[in-house]
Order: sequence, then C-alpha cells, then structure tokens
Amino acid sequence: MDKLLISGGIPLEGEIRISGAKNAALPVLIASLLTDQNLVVSNVPHLQDVTTTLELLGHLGVRIEVDDKLAIDVNAAELTSHRAPYELVRTMRASVLVLGPLLTRFGEAEVSLPGGCAIGSRPVDLHIQGFEMMGAQVKVEGGYIRASIPAGRLKGCRIVFDTVTVTGTENLMMAAVLADGRTVLENAAREPEVVDLAKCLVAMGARINGAGTSQIEIEGVARLSGACHRVAPDRIEAGTYLAAAAATGGQIQLNGIETNLLDAVLVKLDAMGVSIRVDQDTIALSVDGCRLKAVDLTTQPFPGFPTDLQAQFILLNSIARGTAAVTETIFESRFMHVQELQRMGADIELRGNTALVRGVKNLSGAQVMATDLRASACLVLAGLAAKGQTVVDRIYHIDRGYDCIEEKLAQCGARIQRISSSRYPHAAVHTS
Repeated sequence: MDKLLISGGIPLEGEIRISGAKNAALPVLIASLLTDQNLVVSNVPHLQDVTTTLELLGHLGVRIEVDDKLAIDVNAAELTSHRAPYELVRTMRASVLVLGPLLTRFGEAEVSLPGGCAIGSRPVDLHIQGFEMMGAQVKVEGGYIRASIPAGRLKGCRIVFDTVTVTGTENLMMAAVLADGRTVLENAAREPEVVDLAKCLVAMGARINGAGTSQIEIEGVARLSGACHRVAPDRIEAGTYLAAAAATGGQIQLNGIETNLLDAVLVKLDAMGVSIRVDQDTIALSVDGCRLKAVDLTTQPFPGFPTDLQAQFILLNSIARGTAAVTETIFESRFMHVQELQRMGADIELRGNTALVRGVKNLSGAQVMATDLRASACLVLAGLAAKGQTVVDRIYHIDRGYDCIEEKLAQCGARIQRISSSRYPHAAVHTS
C-alpha cells in the first residue's frame, strides 16, 4: 500500500492549474445512460473514482473511447445490463446516480446500496421517495435497490426534499428529463456540480430551469441527443491548494478556476490575514510572514462554507494565533482527522459536532493514517506545514479525489514523494 513521505517547513511557491471537478465529472459521465448517442466529456480529472465510474458504465455495456485530446467519448446505445453490482459500487457513493438514468430510460434498474468514505450516514431514502412519487415501484432487499415503472414511464410531479441532498437532486433531475410532464424539485441542492450537470443535460436537449437555486423545474422530453461538455473546475481542489500555501506561509497562483465558486472560502482566508488577488480565472494567495489568525466557521450547503474543506481549515486553525470553533453540520462523523492531527501536536477538543481548535506555533512530523478523502488532504497539508518528516498512510483515499496531488505540490517546491510500504522508512525524500 502506497504512502506519502513529506518533509515539511518549506513555503509553497508557484502556479497550479486546477483540474476538472470530480463531483461534476461523475454525474456527467453517468448522464450518458440517458441517450443512445455519443456524449463527449472533456476536462475529466485522472482519479480513481473516475476509473471506477468508467468500469461501472463499461459493465452496463457502455462503449467508452478516449480521443487524442483526452476527452472521453461514451455511448450507451446498446446496454447489456441494467444492474450495478456491489463489487463496482461499494467504493463510491456516486454510483447510486445510475439508478435515475437507467430507470427513466429503460424502465428498470437494480443498483447495489453504495459505499464511499466513512463519514457517517448518507442515506438514499430521499432518492427512493422521489422515484416512488414519480410512479416507480422500489424495493430494497439483499443490499440492492430494485426499481421498475409499472406505467411504462415516470410521471412528473412536485418533490420537496426534507434536507438538501446533492446526489438526490442529481438523481431525480436525471430521472425527470425523460419523464412524462413537469417535475419541480423543491429545496434542491444549489451546488455548482448540480449546475454543471444541468448544463450538460440541456446541451443534450433537456428542458431545465432554476439549476443553482432551491427550486429546479424540469419539463420531460421524449429523448435526449448527444452533446459535448467540458467539466467545471474543481473548487475543492482549489481550496485545498490555497490552504496549503497559507499553511506553509507561501504564495501560490491557481489558474483555470471559476473564482465565484470560492466566495465563502476566500472570505475565511481573508479573515485569517492572507493576501488574495482574484482575476477572471485566477486566484493568487500570499502570506506576508505574519502568523495566521484563527477563524470560526460552520459548514453549510452551497453557497456556504463547504464541508469538503472543513478538515483543511481545521489544520489552518491548528497553527493559527488564537482559538476557533469549527462546526460540522453536513456529516456527523467527519472529525476522524482530528486524532491524527493531535498526534502531530495539534490542540483540538471535540464537543459534539464542533471542534474547538487552539492554535499552536508548530506541528511536528509523525506517521499518520488517512480515514477518508478530505481527511487525507488535511494530513498532507499538515505534513507540509510541520517540522520534520511526516508519513501519510492509506493514501488510496486521496487518489479518489485529487489529480496528481504530489506532482502539483512538488512543482511548487514541496518535498513530497509517493513510496511503497516495502520502502519505508528508508526511502529518500524527493526534493523539487
């Protein structure tokens, strides 16, 4: 099993181009199931979750090709199965998104209950309730969701989500584009990834209004066509690299980012005392040598502060001046990185869904273990900021969501190297 070996204390300096967003690419690729024509998707990040999604689509019978510009051409004209098995779904929560497209286009679907990061309960009840309201018969048995449409076609209706759900919004939006009549999704997720999926569906001929607001209206059509779609940039990757530069007292420029996607994050960074310059598609951050200031924050659905950057900002508060309260409102088990940060000298106290973080002057390198995708990014940043050497174990988590993270950090001066278990602890640290 691979690890990351990091020698900390080096300020990051340089430029990084932001990859396409994983959380946008996965539903867009899955949207190919809604048409028998070609969907060409570009700016797709090279990630394990993307590979898993393509394996799942291939298992269903989707033809997949990569062109000379590294765009992915997917065609679902001749599916061989409507069943998404456990062995392909168990590692990735987004796999449940095949349920809506398979059901609405083919009238039946069988999808294993999904897996993913161990960050608490993320039930699919809201998906199932929505499909049932549209006329589907759904059973959950033997670890699988089995759905069919007795009437032959889903019926549009008004669906009010009890809580904001990104995958629920995406799944039902994809189901509604081929339903009979008008569907209204109330209390819908407003995340940019939902907007990106809607843009792709509209390019395929769907009729969708209101994406990016809490009310999305979809008028069903008889069929969708092929299209070309470029995946939006990854706002979480961008936020992570901004936090990395802030943690190390460095300066960095991010290129190819939609700057309005990070408003809530930039407000917190500004409050911490860093300098930020925003242009049309670039963000530059620099630290003037002063110690960061601690800032309170609460995770919220977009446009609030993203839960996927909570761990990285706990790290920033761990080395900042003062005390901060970080409250997690999205997932109930998303503080598993705290124990690992404490091994490095962080002073953090958990009080229910709030982490009370008292800043220390320095963290010390240690051997730590990643527990989920964003926790692994937090520990990499901690290693970059700490004195001495840090080894981050179980980094297969980070490969699910960050495209070439060690290469991008190394090009900004980080001492970071991927090593195999058999080579540790005698591996030499790579200096860029």
